[in-house]
Amino acid sequence: MKIMVDAMGGDNAPEEIVKGCIEAVKIKDGFDIELIGVEDEIKKYLDKYNCNSSRILITHAPEVIYNDDKPTEAIRHKKNSSMVTGLKKIRENEGEIFISAGSTGALLAGTLLVAGKIEGVLRPALAPIVPSISGGTMIVDAGMNTQCRPLNYVQFAIMGTVYMQEVLRKKNPRVGLVNVGTEDEKGNDTLREALSMLKECDINFIGNIEGRDIAEGKVDVAVCDGFTGNAMLKMMEGTGKYFFHNMKRIFNSSLFSKISAFLIKAHLKNLKDSVDPEIAGGTPILGANGLIYKCHGNSSAKAIQNTVINAYSISNTGFIDVIKRRIVSMEV
Repeated sequence: MKIMVDAMGGDNAPEEIVKGCIEAVKIKDGFDIELIGVEDEIKKYLDKYNCNSSRILITHAPEVIYNDDKPTEAIRHKKNSSMVTGLKKIRENEGEIFISAGSTGALLAGTLLVAGKIEGVLRPALAPIVPSISGGTMIVDAGMNTQCRPLNYVQFAIMGTVYMQEVLRKKNPRVGLVNVGTEDEKGNDTLREALSMLKECDINFIGNIEGRDIAEGKVDVAVCDGFTGNAMLKMMEGTGKYFFHNMKRIFNSSLFSKISAFLIKAHLKNLKDSVDPEIAGGTPILGANGLIYKCHGNSSAKAIQNTVINAYSISNTGFIDVIKRRIVSMEV
């Protein structure tokens, strides 16, 4: 299996991207990595970390898409960029997985214009899984589509349901529509129409939910537009940092508290790991005609390493084929 990685995408590219890929091949067998980007830059960091693995290949792509580039223009005009090159390879089945920490907007535009989407899917969506009391809740969408039609919400729900069933083996996952209240009349016209359509859909839809219901584990899939999803995701990340910052301050405040921290050190580490986006790695783009992962813009080598390994594990579940069948049949 070939996993293609955008070596030039992200704030820490290419060094952290290359380093993460090196670590991934050391840990896991079964795949090769194709690093796409400026060849001399990639070689510089492969040499720096003394990597001579035959499992890491380089494809030269001289152009780079930056975060301040206009997404659609960048995809159309920077045809020799690392991102466009990788997305073309997905379209032409030259690799099974593409990973990028580059511009989210450009990756969405490139997914639509270059890689393509599953037949019948209106808009692909970012679908991270966030910690919750029930073990984890998927948010669909978390940043790709700031405005949605009612049918978009239905498709997000179907794709999220399939992912949770096929990848995480969650039986009959519960789906909720994020709204400003749980009553049916809450929200705008679009949300009320989406609610009505979701009630008729062949999924385990429990109705409207509020933001707090996600962390409380009341649903396995939370459906929303990308603006709402991204705001919730960033709020949860910030809250986690705030919590652990204060926990550290409290446990360092006295000798007794330091001893207490030592006694529960392993539990604290497990808790921190459960909310660490570096460990969770990148986020799949559901609805793309291939397995495409978006990593955080400031991803470290650890995040890239975990994304590569997670993507490899997920690729064998066949969930994309199931999504294709469900969307074509549109069991609504």
